[in-house]
Amino acid sequence: MNVLIDGSVLEGGGQILRNSVSLAALLGKHLTIEKIRNGRKPPGLKNQHRTGIELAAEIASARVTGATNGSCEIDFVPGRIAGGTYAADPVTAGAATLLLQISLPLLLFAPSSAPSTLTLKGGTNATSAPQIDYIQHVFLPFAARHFGLNVAVDVRKRGYFPKGGGEVHVTVSPGVDGAKLTSASVLERGAVTRIGGIAHIAGLPAHLGRTMAESATKRLAACGFGPDASVPVPVEIESKREKNEDTVGAGSGIVLWAELAGGGMIGGSAVGRKGADAITVGEEAANELIKGLEAGGAVDEWLEDQVVILMALAEGTSEIRCGKDGLTLHTKTAIWVAEQLTDAKFDITVEDSGHTVIRCKGIGYTAPGDVNK
Repeated sequence: MNVLIDGSVLEGGGQILRNSVSLAALLGKHLTIEKIRNGRKPPGLKNQHRTGIELAAEIASARVTGATNGSCEIDFVPGRIAGGTYAADPVTAGAATLLLQISLPLLLFAPSSAPSTLTLKGGTNATSAPQIDYIQHVFLPFAARHFGLNVAVDVRKRGYFPKGGGEVHVTVSPGVDGAKLTSASVLERGAVTRIGGIAHIAGLPAHLGRTMAESATKRLAACGFGPDASVPVPVEIESKREKNEDTVGAGSGIVLWAELAGGGMIGGSAVGRKGADAITVGEEAANELIKGLEAGGAVDEWLEDQVVILMALAEGTSEIRCGKDGLTLHTKTAIWVAEQLTDAKFDITVEDSGHTVIRCKGIGYTAPGDVNK
């Protein structure tokens, strides 16, 4: 059956492309996407989108037409998914994390007990995608705890805009014997138990990284998050200057994360840029974390949309408490895509407290050919 996806719906960006291709590959569905990135200027595929499609096609032995830069329509006919060793490089500062986003679901269900490996190049820390440190310290720990993922990330080289050139090695352990993703229930936020972080810098003086970390720590303390607060919270923000041989070009950034007693995670981040000093960048990351905490959810707005595909694939009913600001457009888009391509059933409710709860009866996906399917 050919599934037609309108790439101009809701968020209208690359997320529709990535989630649609991943789900179509897993479910063996012939996929056509039209009006790709219709909400962007210019529309159509860029290097990183094309590279992501090519990576997914290699993993899923797919036939693809239309995967050229500027194309607004592709046709994707998946074959059999195979684990193994794969590499992808957009040859730009295109985000390595977005290459992981399209390929990770496939390798989670590769019909093999041996781990698969990905070598992903490009940008590791940019403003247009999750920083690699967010994936390492927020998304993956949450997904491991609640959905059963076993994924390790090793940042070999950092790549900053505009040169890119970063390199990330990812090891993905599939579910042995067709194991399904477990459903997640994260309805209680609980207290903040710890705040961690990393201020990273390359090709610039090391003191700038320390300044970012100190600035973020000071801002968090002013809002009641610190060891001397009325309710003490450990705050541990590492400052790390990369070796010159471990980066291409110069750049900086900071990623913070708050661990919650109820099993939730809230992140905040900022990337260094021209015209913003280290104090400002540190404060921006802290303000983003504080905003996420004040929203009162068990996940932040970025984690909220990234776990939708896992909820759809998991066995049983997952339920996630989100903040009081309502679902983001990215989250609504992820849910829409999942409903177009799977039989997962989503239910969105607003509690009396004002928090939004996403519930999803997942499809309990296992790889084709598994005896338990």
